[in-house]
Amino acid sequence: MSRTYLHSQSRMKHTASLKYSGRRSRLSVKSSENNIERMPPEVILKILSHLDAGSLFCLSFVSKRFHEFANNNAMWYQFYAGQRAKKKSPRLIDDVTDGIGTAGVQEKPEGFWRRLFFKELAGHNENWRKKLKHIHSYTGLPSQTAQILRSMRVSWTITLTDKRGRESTFEQTHVHFSTAAVTVSWSAGDWPFIDQLTSLQLHGVVRVPLKCPDEYKPGWRSLLAKVVLNKDAWSLCGSDRMVKLLYVEQGITVCVWQEPCEIAFVMVNLHYHRLVDRSLLGSFAVQHQPAEHAAAFDDVDPEYGLHGYAVHIELHNTVESITSGRFSQLFCRKDQIEDGFIKLKVISKSNRSQHTTLCGSISLPWSTDALQGQVEGSCMLTLTVFDEAHLPFWCVSAPVAVTKSNQAEILYDCNGESFCIRYEDAEGRVEIELQQMEDQKQYFMVNLIIFLSVSKVNKHFGRDY
Repeated sequence: MSRTYLHSQSRMKHTASLKYSGRRSRLSVKSSENNIERMPPEVILKILSHLDAGSLFCLSFVSKRFHEFANNNAMWYQFYAGQRAKKKSPRLIDDVTDGIGTAGVQEKPEGFWRRLFFKELAGHNENWRKKLKHIHSYTGLPSQTAQILRSMRVSWTITLTDKRGRESTFEQTHVHFSTAAVTVSWSAGDWPFIDQLTSLQLHGVVRVPLKCPDEYKPGWRSLLAKVVLNKDAWSLCGSDRMVKLLYVEQGITVCVWQEPCEIAFVMVNLHYHRLVDRSLLGSFAVQHQPAEHAAAFDDVDPEYGLHGYAVHIELHNTVESITSGRFSQLFCRKDQIEDGFIKLKVISKSNRSQHTTLCGSISLPWSTDALQGQVEGSCMLTLTVFDEAHLPFWCVSAPVAVTKSNQAEILYDCNGESFCIRYEDAEGRVEIELQQMEDQKQYFMVNLIIFLSVSKVNKHFGRDY
């Protein structure tokens, strides 16, 4: 057999294989084409009109073209009108949508009716404002705050930003409602290095109750706090063999492992005062700023703004309340103002009838995905100072540490030690003295003094102390 014959045979086989592979590639291209996307838009919209709101919303993540179809105003208008009709029960759906015609529906910007439907479904009609008018006789705060937050499925997220501008968002893992505050914890996730972080943002989140996975559910984020993370400005409020509690500000605590110094979990205390408003009515980047209440000016009373105060105080942790109390008719005379503070004597050592018993030991339980522990000598302080009109004047909810006191005076004829708790911010200061019963291993709150900033009092009451 000649070389020419062999060469021609190989060329023929190569040509045939190229023709076959080309035909196969054309067939694979045709078979990979999406037949649904080749349909006329009218047919696709007719098919999608049979979906529920959750399925239609999830479909918007499939592709750019399906995103356009899933935002169709006509379909979302029907969902919105139906939801309004359920709540108001009119005879005609047009009664709750102002009788908008087909042209008016389509004239709205893309996604307009979808946003209105989500807002209606999430309960942003602010009917909860009526419930906030019911005031608890003991705490002096709205009695249904916890119920409203639960019923509206409000949650909280934190967003950490590093030096490169990268953001990491974490969902809450544990929530504890006390009588006047809520403690939220984040203990799961892949935490960034603490030395690389620059800021922390806290958002209240309300997700629309759609039948779709949680990660796809739409929702509103309301900014509650944004703080700069600077370890040099943090204060140590407790530690054990494994973790250290570092208080940042605005109720935010970052817990780090002893070795290495990496984030173990983050914890935030949120006071009930205006918490529902702040968690719902802000935007992603701007906090909700409610109107400030200013006391009516009084030029008759020479000590206006120095009396009529009331206080509700609670020591608690992430599991239970340690002690709580309410005190009224607190005052300060002009000659007692010193160092820029108005002094309110709440509990006095000399008046044993005011002394308050603490239930159990002072400790702060904590847990992560793998480990759990308890920081002894640390707890949460939630304080509300009310003015003469019974409105919140100064609100605090933050972690505090119990330290040994230098006071030599011992009460109750016992040899127990004396301890103190201190808290201070730009608006005031709290000093608490505890006496321990050595035999019973029990604490008594024997001294409580609250210092209010004179500048805050002057601004609120229109005075010049």
